[in-house]
Amino acid sequence: MRILVLGAGFGGLELTARLSEELGDDADIVLIDKSEGFVFGFSKLDVMFGRTAAEAVRHPYADVVRPGVRFVLTTIRAVDPERRRVETDAGPFEADVMVVALGADLDPAATPGLVEAGHEFYTVEGAFAVRDVLRGFPGGRVVVGVTSTPFKCPPAPSETALMVHDFLVERGLRDTSEIALVMPLGAPIPPSPAASQALLAAFTERGIAWHPDRLVRALDPRRRVAVLADGGEIPFDLFLGVPVHRAPDVVLNSGMCVDGWIPVDPLTLETAYPDVYAVGDVTSVGTPKAGVFAEGQAAVAADQIIARHRRGESAAAYNGTGVCYIEFGHGQVARVEVTFKTGERPHGRFDHPSATSAADKSVFGSSRIRRWFNRDWTTY
Repeated sequence: MRILVLGAGFGGLELTARLSEELGDDADIVLIDKSEGFVFGFSKLDVMFGRTAAEAVRHPYADVVRPGVRFVLTTIRAVDPERRRVETDAGPFEADVMVVALGADLDPAATPGLVEAGHEFYTVEGAFAVRDVLRGFPGGRVVVGVTSTPFKCPPAPSETALMVHDFLVERGLRDTSEIALVMPLGAPIPPSPAASQALLAAFTERGIAWHPDRLVRALDPRRRVAVLADGGEIPFDLFLGVPVHRAPDVVLNSGMCVDGWIPVDPLTLETAYPDVYAVGDVTSVGTPKAGVFAEGQAAVAADQIIARHRRGESAAAYNGTGVCYIEFGHGQVARVEVTFKTGERPHGRFDHPSATSAADKSVFGSSRIRRWFNRDWTTY
């Protein structure tokens, strides 16, 4: 069976790992991505705040050597879901089954003034560039702001504000600086009241101004103010922005999207097209856009594909559960586990910040690098 996997993030990597383990050389799996390597979302912040070097957190796709799997480094130019075919710079590829795991593209230019006056930290390149900006920052008014919904990893802006605080304290700049966090949510992590309460308490303790239910619509480079959707303004010396998210152009042009994202069966991740699945941020499955949810979805899609190959049926169904680790600073990390199910209120548990959860986060990262790339990773 020929299987085409578009995108090598959490979803694409977990999918190919499972398919290879179960099918081996019985499957011809082509994994396509335009990047040369993988970087964890939390690693971007580690590099941004000087905890580690950029070269330590890049994991080359060339290391993905598995039975039945071939990685192709190329850019996808068109997706045809009816024929399960893509056009790429490396030529066309067709398959019996196709999985779209291309994530969400980030568009800083969609927010007026962000490119000219601010810095986005959600792309790998953006976060790594902010490292140098922070090194030269003399202190002042820092605004961490979200420019659109939905956005990936909802806890990340809160983590960033807390890490900015620690960064300024370490450099003796906190007393002459201000930090504000602007988010379009009523709570830092709405599905987890306990996590939100812990974060709000941390903001209060550290003197971080919290602006809920507000979006940054533009930056005024001349006056150095963030213009909010409600007409309000917040002055800044350093603006760290979460840019507009949207499905990649090749996905939008494929005819698969409804309201900007690919709709899927919430249990099986099947799209409206036969033998075409979609997982992760590119979908509108109803969970937050975060790697751990893409990983869980990929596991279910893989089980469905394996059952198809064996001419059976799979009982696997996506349960909407994901785990997120939240940096609180000083070596303390909290853990949130939340379940999203259609028709139900999200529910879960919250483990307060601890060194134990910090160790768990390290295991989370190293175990996946071992599984996906078959090598050790010890720098976080």
